[in-house]
Formats: sequence, C-alpha cells, structure tokens
Amino acid sequence: MSASIGSWLAASPLPWLVLTLGCYLAAMALYRRSGCHPLLIPVFTAVIVVVGVLLITDTPYATYRSGVAFLGLLIGPATVALALPLYAQRARIRALWLPLTVALLVGCVVALLSALGLGWVFGANDATLMALAPKSATIPIALPMAERYGGTASLAAVAVAITGIAGAMLAPLLLRLLRSSDPAEQGFALGLTAHAIGTARALQIHPTMGAFAALAMGLNGVATALLMPLCLALLGR
Repeated sequence: MSASIGSWLAASPLPWLVLTLGCYLAAMALYRRSGCHPLLIPVFTAVIVVVGVLLITDTPYATYRSGVAFLGLLIGPATVALALPLYAQRARIRALWLPLTVALLVGCVVALLSALGLGWVFGANDATLMALAPKSATIPIALPMAERYGGTASLAAVAVAITGIAGAMLAPLLLRLLRSSDPAEQGFALGLTAHAIGTARALQIHPTMGAFAALAMGLNGVATALLMPLCLALLGR
C-alpha cells in the first residue's frame, strides 16, 4: 500500500500542487488571525508542513520541485506586475540612485562573502559553499547560479528560503532598533536581504516599501549573477 502511494506521489504533480496551495492558504488564514505576527508569516508555517510531508513520505526534493513546476511559471507575471509600484516611485528612485547603488553593492558583496566565509569556517565542502553563496538572491536566479558552479540545488533552495524567512521575521525589529522610519529605506533593505519573501511582506505593509523592496530584489538578483563569479575568483574557487 505504501509503495503504491509513493509511486502515485512520484508520478503525479497534482498532490504536490494541492498540498502547496492548501498549506499556503491555511497559513495565510492563521497569519491574519494572529494579527500578522512576524513568527507566523505564511511562507514559514507552510514550509514546515510541506517539509514534514516530504520527510514522512520519503519524497526527494527533485520530485516535489517537478511537481510544483507550474507554480514557477507564475513567477514571471508576478515579477512583471511589480513594475506598477516601481513606476509610481520613479521620481524617488532617480533622486536616490547613488545611495541605492552603494547599498546594493555593499549588501550583495557582504551576502556572498559572509555565506562563503561561514561555510568555510564550519568545514563545508565546495558543493555546499556554492549552494550557500547566492542565498540572498531570489530562487529563479539563485538555483541556476548554484548549479552552474556545482552547488546542490535542493540545499540552495533551502538556503534561499531560510534567508527570506529570517529576513522577513527579523527585519521589522532591526529597522526599529536602527530607528528607520522611511518606507523607501525599509523596503530596499528588506528586498535586498530577504528577496521575494521580504518583498511580499513589504507590499503588505506599505506601497512605497513594496516598490523599493521589489527594486532591491531585482537589482540584487542581477548583481549576484555578476558579482558571484568575481568573488569566487578572488577566493580562488
């Protein structure tokens, strides 16, 4: 019986699509009922349930990834839709281009080098290091970059998810400690460090914050693709 269930789960994308969407909708309802508590952001609680199901059913990540590939097709339209809040903030973006550029370069390089440095300190092998390096980029960019340099795709996905979840949870507290009150500053910091998950969180809080988070997420993806090879070359990788 268990073998037949496992074969069905491996062969059909339907259970994984239903599981993912169902977990997210339930997590969103829980998040709203909690008054938008940062520890209950939908991605975090939904991921816990999905990972639990994968472990119980002994399902490889590759099987789950292929099963929810359809959802990946929605990333493109969702990303294009972010152009609307960006267009509304075009004057502010032009006025802040220099500090935004400096923040982007510093944030991207620190994210890459800190991931590689921490991995090296704890004795990670090359495949693990390459999976961790692009953790602050959004998944459509992080996974190809990790795989290109020999990183493990499943580990890269986990690293990206953990980075985004941690950023969305901790950013509000850190921004309050830094006494930042500008939605543009807050949004850019959130998108730069927590990519799509941070951007989704920013869009829930303030339209200006969401626009700058989307800008940071997109620019950081491009910067990661350009700077990761340079950082690896400097480190002799």
